[in-house]
Amino acid sequence: MKKRLCLFVAIIAILTTSLTANAFNWKFWQKKEVKAAEIPMEAVTDFEILPTMDSISNAKNQVWVGTFQLIWNDLVNELIKHPVEFVGYKSVMAENLNKQSFTTNDLSDSAYYKKWGLASPQMKKEIENGIKEKFNETSDILDMFDWTPGYRKYFLYAMLKKDFEYLKPFNKLEDAEFRGSEGLVKYFGINKDSDYSLRNSVKVLYYNSQDDCALALKSKQGDIVYLYRTDDTKNLNELYSDMMSKAASYSGNKWLTPKDEFKAPVIDFKSEREFPEICNKQIKNSDFEIFKAVETVQFKMDETGVKLKSEAGMMVGATSIGPGHVILPRYFYFNGKYVIFLIESGKSKPYFAMKVEDVKKLQK
Repeated sequence: MKKRLCLFVAIIAILTTSLTANAFNWKFWQKKEVKAAEIPMEAVTDFEILPTMDSISNAKNQVWVGTFQLIWNDLVNELIKHPVEFVGYKSVMAENLNKQSFTTNDLSDSAYYKKWGLASPQMKKEIENGIKEKFNETSDILDMFDWTPGYRKYFLYAMLKKDFEYLKPFNKLEDAEFRGSEGLVKYFGINKDSDYSLRNSVKVLYYNSQDDCALALKSKQGDIVYLYRTDDTKNLNELYSDMMSKAASYSGNKWLTPKDEFKAPVIDFKSEREFPEICNKQIKNSDFEIFKAVETVQFKMDETGVKLKSEAGMMVGATSIGPGHVILPRYFYFNGKYVIFLIESGKSKPYFAMKVEDVKKLQK
């Protein structure tokens, strides 16, 4: 009896140890899975090209240009004739692009070139000739695609090109720190030693504090550069709305006074992004799928003006299936996280938007 009791106790001890170990292993595995899911890939990204201004990203530097939206509009309106939805896959990116919140109505004809049709070496040549004739430019993306003709194989393309100068060049300012960046970065703008006439190139949108302000830079060609100083983490579309709302309600001085100063960092980068999230998935109510989608952005903003070149290409194919009276100095220092918007005069929507947090990575 005593031996049986000892054997029973030993069995209970073994089972308890085994169950405890298994429970611990299950909890540990589960914890790791949850943790991995809570840290998206973009959380550690330094730079990201966004497909829409509504896109959510945790990247330090985020840029949107309307180029990819233009080819998506042609995909929806001209090729498949209905909004894009995927079989067995819900895409927030596609839902946002389907809204077509940016169209050619938001750009002058001189600012873009686009074309779509059956893919072939001849079509590639037509695009190359088209951008050469209109912009004197060459493509950075056309060689990334397979131009072999195929059954109902289509290519959609757009280039957005801007090159404008401010009314007068601003001053190059001393290199200085930028919160969130290591080392010193290059700046341009207006200080106490600048020619007074430079202040006519700037319009104040609003000024609540050094960390909550916005202004506009005028250009000879009619384009406007909005600079918005904010620490808000909203998406670009919400930030643009907030900026314009604050500007509309601001009753302070809309011009730079002799005491006001302005500085912004030089921006100079070239980047590209592919969109595998929307590729190789059948589009509902059609026999199409997107084979490859690419967008590039090349942008420079310095003391003289802005240069922007952006391309987007997509290969699609068929499948078998209130201030006081005392004038105080205001410091429009964009030396911390801020946002850039570019818009044509007389238009209601920007064609370029960018969040800047780490300038060092955006200067050559």
